Amino acid sequence: MRNTDIQTYLQPGEKLLWQGRPKQGFMVGKKDLLLVPFSLLWGGFAVFWESAVIRQGNAPIFFRLWGVPFVAIGLYLIVGRFAVDAFVRARTRYAVTNQRIIILREGWFAKLLTMSLDRLPAVDLDQNGDGTGTINFGSDTEIGFTRRGGGMGM
Repeated sequence: MRNTDIQTYLQPGEKLLWQGRPKQGFMVGKKDLLLVPFSLLWGGFAVFWESAVIRQGNAPIFFRLWGVPFVAIGLYLIVGRFAVDAFVRARTRYAVTNQRIIILREGWFAKLLTMSLDRLPAVDLDQNGDGTGTINFGSDTEIGFTRRGGGMGM
């Protein structure tokens, strides 16, 4: 799925009503209110541990290597997840037709997801003042009071 046009996924008789892309670039969301402090604590402790072991000089190789995965996870949590999110959103396109919703993601995490409109759960639009927003599929009770039912950022 490389640089594919949404039109190639339309079925005979299906009409494209809308297509768009998620907001691009660096984004901070509500989930980051907890994740940012946690990631800074995790990463800070991992760097502190690893630097203390390395400064000691005579620590066994096992202890020197033990902290490396924790530092890598800390770096991912602090900055890497934002880069991966921006990368994925830059390669994602949405379409709404008269029959279904199409979500096309290209690149390393390529995926095609379609949802038939007649089988679609509840739809909830959270719109901002500037006209952007998020469409969530499924009600809070259907998805356990979280927004994991699938959302399309506009």
